[in-house]
Amino acid sequence: MKISTKGRYALRMLYDLAVHQEEGYVSLKDIADRQGISKKYLEQIVPLLNKTGLLRTNRGNRGGYMLAGKAADITVGDVLRATEGSLAPVSCLDFEPNECPRVNECSTLFVWEGLYKAINEYLDNITLQTVIERGAVIGGDYCI
Repeated sequence: MKISTKGRYALRMLYDLAVHQEEGYVSLKDIADRQGISKKYLEQIVPLLNKTGLLRTNRGNRGGYMLAGKAADITVGDVLRATEGSLAPVSCLDFEPNECPRVNECSTLFVWEGLYKAINEYLDNITLQTVIERGAVIGGDYCI
């Protein structure tokens, strides 16, 4: 599995919003400048994050974006599912129940189910707050 630029940049955008949450609504231009990401690219990511309820939007003179929830409640898994879709390593795990015609005779299904479980457990146990705290410990910014 490979995470796309869209997923990586969405995580950086939400990280930036979490770090600057005390400022209220933050403009895309400010995020783009701090993160070194094209504002136009962030504009493509915003609808995905809005649709899944991760962002709050405010239009107007003091408009911008902020997290819809607490940094401690938003997981990396939430962000990546919003931008990447399913995190399943094989397509047969995209649906529950598994609709693959070979599901009852697949000798390798347990491998993919285990990997999928590990991916989800790992990413769902890292919050934006965790990323912020980790960055403070190593003294750096978040970079993918």
